[in-house]
Amino acid sequence: MSQALEGVRVLDLGHVQAGPTATQLLAYMGADVIKVEMPGRGDITRGQLRDVEGADSLYFTMLNSNKRSITVNLKSVKGKKVIEALARQSDVVVENFGPGVLDRQGFTWERFQELNPRLIYASVKGFGPGPYAECKAYENIAQCMGGAASTTGLEEGSPLVTGAQIGDSGTGVHLVAGILAALFQRERSGRGQRVEVAMTDAVLNLCRVKMRDQQRLKAGPLPEYPNRAFGEAVPRAGNASGGGQPGSALRCAPGGPDDWVYVIIQPPSWAPLMRLCGREELIKDPLYATPEARLPHMSECFSMVETWTRSRSKFEVMKALNEVDVPCGPILSMKDIYEDRSLYERGYLVEIDHPERGRYVQIGTPINLSLSPVVVKRSPLLGEHTEEILASLGYDKEAIAELRKEGAI
Repeated sequence: MSQALEGVRVLDLGHVQAGPTATQLLAYMGADVIKVEMPGRGDITRGQLRDVEGADSLYFTMLNSNKRSITVNLKSVKGKKVIEALARQSDVVVENFGPGVLDRQGFTWERFQELNPRLIYASVKGFGPGPYAECKAYENIAQCMGGAASTTGLEEGSPLVTGAQIGDSGTGVHLVAGILAALFQRERSGRGQRVEVAMTDAVLNLCRVKMRDQQRLKAGPLPEYPNRAFGEAVPRAGNASGGGQPGSALRCAPGGPDDWVYVIIQPPSWAPLMRLCGREELIKDPLYATPEARLPHMSECFSMVETWTRSRSKFEVMKALNEVDVPCGPILSMKDIYEDRSLYERGYLVEIDHPERGRYVQIGTPINLSLSPVVVKRSPLLGEHTEEILASLGYDKEAIAELRKEGAI
């Protein structure tokens, strides 16, 4: 059966993480993604954090599955001709260079429009228009300037960035939404358009509930937060959920660094939770019987529940709480997830053979379409498909050899 984006060609000028995240998702959905890389070096992540000598790093392989690779020197006159030929035959071009980098190579939005009026030009930048437009941004900078870091961490501790790559990969996912919308609109208009997502904008979009709370602060302290004091900005609130239902991470047996479970106390779950914990007398106690009564005592409530969780493993806690409809989730380490066979059985974690590094585990697509199941393939070797792609553009063997000789590919 054909895939959703079969027949769509994507010219991938992205590197590192944000751009490649977007193009990998498009590749999973069936697009022909041609990754353009510098001859001899390729995407800088091929060599970063290597764990197998002489092989592409996991950093690269995890972000570039299901793509084809061509090496092209963008500074070469003939190399630029190759890019122009690819642009004429592509539906989407994706890039996440620093501000002005691609423009200085002659590949402006206007130039791409001249080459192919139907082309969708999708970019990731650190910042949107304004005072920071020319500044460089990286993952943690985006988290800090997008509002995530200031609202993450303990009340009296330093700001923290999250381990989830919401600045890079999060922006890439936002870019995919824009690309798909532009492809859909092109079906009606016949024209391509420019799609741009700023990393800080994407992070802020993921912090909407914190912007909600910033405005609620005008009316006074936020009662669902466990904080003792409130200033003029939304505070760091530890593991409080940020929603209307109080939650906390509680210790479990045997007490290792990842032996924790996150428990949420909803109004309907108070009685079954107290029965499990052996504190039935608190079900109707006026100091605890209602959400409003419990709110000033939430840390004490969670302490009582933790007395119970400490005698059980996080998975035992999850089983017991789910049986009585108490929302909870064990804190899963990356080792827990890596060893979870159910993820392999449903195809979200996939074991792949690589000609240089051997067998490794790849994360599949989080987006599942019933009519177009995804087959996860390994990332390409540097320039693996150069001749194949050039031949499809009309270059014969002699012309390809000449391009190599001149350093254009």
